[in-house]
Amino acid sequence: MNHNTAAVLPRLPVPDLQKTVTKYLDSLRPFLLEDAAHGGPSYEDAFALRTKWADDFVYGIGRVCQERLHELDRASPDNWLDDNFWLKSYLQWRAPLLINSNWWLVFNDDPLHPSEEHLVSGFTEWQLQRAAWLVHRTLEFKDKVELQELHPVTTRTGVWIQESVSKMFNLARIPQRYCDILSQISSPSDPLSCNIVVMVNNWFYAVRVYDPGPDNSRILIPAETLLARLNVVVHDAATRAECAPEIGVLSADDRDSWASILQHLLSISPQNVETHEAVVNSLMCLCLDRENHSIVLPSSSSSLPQPSSISQASLDSHLHAIRSVPSNVSNRFFDKPYSIIVDPSGRAGAMGEHSPADALVPSIVGEYAVVQHVEMTQSFASAEHSATNGSWSRLEWVVDDESLEAIRAARARAEANIKNSDDSLLWFEEYGSDWIKSVGFSADAYIQMAIQIAWYRTTGEFTATYETALTRMFNKGRTETIRTLSVESRAFVLAMTDNDHSISSETKWDLLRRAVQKHTSLTRDAATGRGIDRHLLGLRNMLRQGERSELFDDLLFARSQEWRLSTSGLSAGHHFRGTGFGTVYENGYGINYLAAPSMVKFGIETKFSGGNTSTEVFKDAVYCALRQMREVILQVPHNKSTITHEQLIISRL
Repeated sequence: MNHNTAAVLPRLPVPDLQKTVTKYLDSLRPFLLEDAAHGGPSYEDAFALRTKWADDFVYGIGRVCQERLHELDRASPDNWLDDNFWLKSYLQWRAPLLINSNWWLVFNDDPLHPSEEHLVSGFTEWQLQRAAWLVHRTLEFKDKVELQELHPVTTRTGVWIQESVSKMFNLARIPQRYCDILSQISSPSDPLSCNIVVMVNNWFYAVRVYDPGPDNSRILIPAETLLARLNVVVHDAATRAECAPEIGVLSADDRDSWASILQHLLSISPQNVETHEAVVNSLMCLCLDRENHSIVLPSSSSSLPQPSSISQASLDSHLHAIRSVPSNVSNRFFDKPYSIIVDPSGRAGAMGEHSPADALVPSIVGEYAVVQHVEMTQSFASAEHSATNGSWSRLEWVVDDESLEAIRAARARAEANIKNSDDSLLWFEEYGSDWIKSVGFSADAYIQMAIQIAWYRTTGEFTATYETALTRMFNKGRTETIRTLSVESRAFVLAMTDNDHSISSETKWDLLRRAVQKHTSLTRDAATGRGIDRHLLGLRNMLRQGERSELFDDLLFARSQEWRLSTSGLSAGHHFRGTGFGTVYENGYGINYLAAPSMVKFGIETKFSGGNTSTEVFKDAVYCALRQMREVILQVPHNKSTITHEQLIISRL
């Protein structure tokens, strides 16, 4: 263990009130320009009105709210945001976790044992081997972080990773009416904390993965030992005469319905109390699916090329299986922060509840699990009878007619939710972050501009856009919003979609440069505690009954936070086929992307009920935007700016 002095992360600051309001006003400019361009109030008059409201706020009730926020910060153990508002914003959301809130990661195949393309049914030797290996590697990473063998706390990154990884294991979200809670992280001395929950054929099992060691320590079992225990559990599940009650699908329902039926389940039998406690306090879930999901893509007019190393149908069927489909949605427990999923062909991935940790954290854990191929010294057959008594147990649920009716209703709603999800992966393989950086641009900002073009080209309008920035440099820091839509990004998009072809490549390049610079500045502010949306959230929550502000009552305030584009860049994603999360609005998109050196992978989700959105159409638009941007860059000597700031502001391109 590393005994050097731990790095200390600074406290998340309360941003300066005047600076926040000034930046907020700047973020309204593209909306006001659009309104003016389409027959609304003049830009100058509309902006002057918002400036007046902002001044009234800063020198009136806003100053009072700022003082209250500082008082709250002084009374908060960690910071004003995480201790009071941010976690609650997740836990108060009543929508089902399925698709809407949980993230998902689609793992690459093991390099020495690629998955089969054809349908496989039933449990397989390779499935259990890979499952045992992935669980072992996941917990090995957890242990190495705790022992500071990886990411020691002598660095700020190490402090952040240790804090974040600890929130992925031994806890769960617990449904309650109106606002859920997070369980306390179970103690290492609790026997339940040594188990994983294995879900097989919708049955729940506790499988011990840490055995007792000397001096009250615990020892992570070898992957071969876990394989033996998984084999016994799978055999038990496969030979049970009755069907399991589909408790897992209840956790996929809206949170109030799940809270109500969970309370009922806990009230009808102490066995259910014990089982729920065992699931909540367990390390994580392992979901072993009986079938590998397959889809046939509908005929499409899309001009997109097929991915180079896998069919689009296989790519999307893998994505859907991890996200959840009707055949496996009951074989999940959506309240756990981390679940590994493996199907009979060996395809694997992870899915998790979002509130304890942001998706970058499980992606780091997942990469460690996947990067090393399976190395097993014991075969499936020889492991068959080597599991010891007490190393696993059934976790039974007692149900009654009311429970069974709730399950039927929850399944119907889950299947409708899944059916409504228009979800696909896009592999753009013509270039990646290396080329983008070589021509002088931030890869993340560049990709954000491509998404802006795609949205405008497919809808004919602009929308508020959310990109996640991590505030991990601060103690207990979580996220801040980067507002991608700006005057600069709007001007660039209008130039790139100019149907008259009257705008030169030099002008387009200059507009791209300015848009990327603006986005980079917004990103820097957000990551360093100088963003605006969390501060505005805090200020608004400081208003007391009877108090109000025109700044917050303004319809444009809500419109500027209507994130029909919800986006997030994760990592290079070398070990993932793709990633994803659900859209916030049914007529919008949830977009996660992985910017690798030579390609970019997009996970895109919308709703069929959205009416004017289509993942297939949007994929095509993103692809075309990335091609068009490269064409512009290649046509221009990048050494001269051609536009003044004043021309940019008043642009009505």
